[in-house]
Amino acid sequence: MNPAGSLYGRLLAWLTLPLLTLGALLLLQAWLEARATADRAYDRLLDAATLAIAEQVQWQDERLWLDLPPAALEMLAGDAQERVFYSLVDQQGRHITGNARLPEHPGASAASGDTLLYRDIERHGMALRQGIRRTRLEDWRSGEPFEVRVAHTREGRDALRLELLRSNLAGILAMGALAVATLLLAVRAALKPLTRLRHAIRARDPRTLKSLDLELPRELAELREALNELLARMRRVRANQERFIGDASHQLRTPLAGITARAELALRRQEPEEWRTALETVHSTSERTARLAMQLLSLTRLDNPEYRPELHPVDLNDCVRQAVRDHWVACHQAGIDLGADCLPSPLRVAASEWQLQEALANLIDNSRRYGAHRITLGVLSDPPRLFVEDDGPGIPAERRLLVLRPFHRGRDDGEGSGLGLAIVDGIARNHGARLDLAESDSGRGLRVEMRFPEAPT
Repeated sequence: MNPAGSLYGRLLAWLTLPLLTLGALLLLQAWLEARATADRAYDRLLDAATLAIAEQVQWQDERLWLDLPPAALEMLAGDAQERVFYSLVDQQGRHITGNARLPEHPGASAASGDTLLYRDIERHGMALRQGIRRTRLEDWRSGEPFEVRVAHTREGRDALRLELLRSNLAGILAMGALAVATLLLAVRAALKPLTRLRHAIRARDPRTLKSLDLELPRELAELREALNELLARMRRVRANQERFIGDASHQLRTPLAGITARAELALRRQEPEEWRTALETVHSTSERTARLAMQLLSLTRLDNPEYRPELHPVDLNDCVRQAVRDHWVACHQAGIDLGADCLPSPLRVAASEWQLQEALANLIDNSRRYGAHRITLGVLSDPPRLFVEDDGPGIPAERRLLVLRPFHRGRDDGEGSGLGLAIVDGIARNHGARLDLAESDSGRGLRVEMRFPEAPT
C-alpha cells in the first residue's frame, strides 16, 4: 500500500509529524538537563576544591602563602583522569603560586564575603571549566583579599552527561514506542467504520439499488447519506429507463404486429390488387416504424448525461433555409405552405448543426401530422432565437409541459409517436437553450421557440 495514496497513510503521516517533533523536543530537553546536571555536580566539586585551597592560604612574611594539600585537587581528577589547574592571585592580580596562570573573571570584585564564579574557558586548545573564589584571609593580623582560581578539563562532565542522557533516552524511547503503538491502534480503530462501509458496498448485489443501512460515525454517516441519495437517483433513473423501454417496446410492437397481421391477411388472398394494397400498408407502416426507431435512438443519446455534443459557430439563418429545402417537397405534396422568415444578416451561435436540423425536422413533422396548413420557420435576435410557428390546433397551456415527456401525444388520435417534442427539448438542453411553447401570434396554432444564451462579450 502506498502511504501517500491511502487515508491510513495520510493520517499516520499527519499524526506522526507532531509526535516526532515532540520526541525531538524531549531529546533536546534531556540533553540540556543532562548537561545542567553534570555541570551542577562538578561545580560542587569546584566549590569544594576552591574552598579547600582557600582554607590553606596564610599570611607569612608580609605576603600570601599556600601549602596546597593533594586532596584538594584529587577530588577533581576522577576516573576520567581530568587535568586540573589552579592559581592563587592577590588583590592586585599578581600570580602568587599555582601550576598555571589562569585568567581572571570579568565580573566585579566582591565587596565582602565569599564570592564563587563559574565560566567556561579555553586554554591551549583545551575546553576547561573554571571556578573562581574571591575571599580574604580570616586572620586577626591581616584581612588581605585574594582569589583562588581552579579549572579542570571536561572529560568527567561529558562522561556523566552521556550517562544521564542514555538513561533518559531509554525512557523516551519506551514512551515513543508506546505512543506509536497507541497511534497505530487509534488510527486503525478510527478507520474501522470506513472498512465496514467498504465491505458492505462490496458485498452488495450489483443489481440492487437499496439504501445502505449501516451504523456509522457522524462524518461517515454524511457519506452514507450521500451514497443513499445517489442510489435513490439511480433508482429513479432505472425506473424511467424501464418505463421508457416498456413504452418503446409497446410503440414498436404495435406497428410490427400490424405488419405481421397485414402480411398474413394478404397471403390468404389471390387477387394482385389485394397484394398491392397490403404492400403499400406494410411500406407506410415500415416507414413510420423506422422513423420511430430513429427517434428512440436520438432520445436515448440525448438523455445520456455523459453525452456532450461538439459545438461550432452555426448560422441560424442557414439552418432554417436548409430545413425548408429538405422538407419543402413533402409539405408541398401534402398541401402545406412551408416558409422561412430569416434575418438579413448572419446570426451565429455555438451549436451542433445536425442537432438543430433534427429539432427543426421534428417540429415540422409534428405540425404536418397534427393538421397544420401553414408552417413558418424563423430567426430572431437579442437574444438569438429559433422558432417554428403553425396554424394547427395548438396545445392547451395546461398540457404544454406534459407534451415534453416521451410518448406523450398532444392528441390521442394523432399519428405521431409522442417523441418529437421530447427530442427537441433534449436538444435545447444540450445547447443550454430554453424551449418555450406558446400560442401562435395569429391566435391559432402553436409557436415553439428555442431561446439560446447570449454570447459573452
